[in-house]
Amino acid sequence: MQALPRYREVLRLLDEGMNPREIGQVLDPPVTRQRASALIQQAKRAQMLGLFEDEIGDYNMSSDMTTVDSGGVTSAEGFSAGATFAGIKTAGVDKRDIGLLLSDRPCTVAGTFSQNSVLSPSVTLSKAVVDGGGDVRGIVANSGVANCAVGEQGLIDARETSALAAGKLGVAANEVLIASTGVIGVELPMALMREHIPGIELTDNDGAEFAAAIMTTDTHRKEIAVRVDVGGSTVTVGGCAKGSGMIHPNMATMLSFLTTDAAVDKEFLQETLSHAVTLSYNQIDIDGDQSTNDTVLLLANGAAGNTPLTGNSDDSEAFSAAVHQVTRWLAREMARDGEGAQTLIEVIVEGAHSDEDARKAARSVAASLLVRTAVYGKDPNWGRILMAVGKSQIPLDESKIEVFVNDIQIVFEGKAISYSITSVVAALAEDEVRLRVGLHVGDGFGEAWGCDLTEEYVVFNSAYTT
Repeated sequence: MQALPRYREVLRLLDEGMNPREIGQVLDPPVTRQRASALIQQAKRAQMLGLFEDEIGDYNMSSDMTTVDSGGVTSAEGFSAGATFAGIKTAGVDKRDIGLLLSDRPCTVAGTFSQNSVLSPSVTLSKAVVDGGGDVRGIVANSGVANCAVGEQGLIDARETSALAAGKLGVAANEVLIASTGVIGVELPMALMREHIPGIELTDNDGAEFAAAIMTTDTHRKEIAVRVDVGGSTVTVGGCAKGSGMIHPNMATMLSFLTTDAAVDKEFLQETLSHAVTLSYNQIDIDGDQSTNDTVLLLANGAAGNTPLTGNSDDSEAFSAAVHQVTRWLAREMARDGEGAQTLIEVIVEGAHSDEDARKAARSVAASLLVRTAVYGKDPNWGRILMAVGKSQIPLDESKIEVFVNDIQIVFEGKAISYSITSVVAALAEDEVRLRVGLHVGDGFGEAWGCDLTEEYVVFNSAYTT
């Protein structure tokens, strides 16, 4: 992720002991004391969320949070995974289409699910287990077939698949969650499930295999893990996700599975996951469509031995930050890997009346087809950005709006300023394009991610099943 130099500068000046008035005077361009105070709050929030890069390009985390090399869902203590290719998808090098994830002890579980009125029975079954509040031991996931819009058979097949997985894992059927992704309107191929699930071998280093098993049109695996100190115990949070199309999340996005060896109270675990989803997965857009199969699950098995986290403590905040770190990274990778995409678009809206307003406006910009085609065409058509902010219908003052493209300012006080078109076109040609909008009516901060819209997306999806 590219740096946020203005926030960096504000934090540097703050560390030097300057007050808001002094900071406002030395910034370039200078700002009022009120605006400087808002910038300080936004910079602190951005730092807390891990939005800065350090000199080697990693997230600037707190001193006790580190990224695990080649980390994923089995990085946390007590988790193992495995996968196989059963032939649900078309064959290919290193393809997998059924995956199993197991905890060696019972897990507290939290989840968020698709809000689509057409739901996969795989979602229905897993949501019932999560809402029931019982412990969970494992997950079975398949790609290639969504198990959706197939009538009552979908729930029958989902239950049998969970039972098959439970038999393999040596746990009860109601301790196994199920997730499916792929073509809608096709039943699960139960003959393949019965044949191949019992043969899956699990190890504590096969998180990558599991991550591969949930991919559909993804071009690469998406997995990460971080470690953080929680009350003297080292806690790991790992995760993987899939998603390249049918992405405009509402409560969840496609498939994402998170694991942790922290001991966490169920209510706080759900609160943590829901908040992380709000700030990350619910802020990405690829094509404006919401999947019928969206599932995000977080399993906590307590193997780290920490005092159970219940919220309202520094340890709880450290854990929440780790979960957000994982979901935010995965969300960006999904947007980067959008079908046909060449460019990751990051939208930052600051100075809104509230964080909710800022997130709403940021997502509106990231989802705009006109903004996304402008990025693809390297066209500095900033009017489209203002249009997208305005259509979110948040309260604003047009005369105070600023717009930046990769930190090149192109709009001040709601009007175009003199800038080098060549420089902006060059900025739009980078692999990552950051559109930053300052509203200057409050201290609300939000970010969202999308990708450019290319001809390849249209060609790919015009023949998806043929």
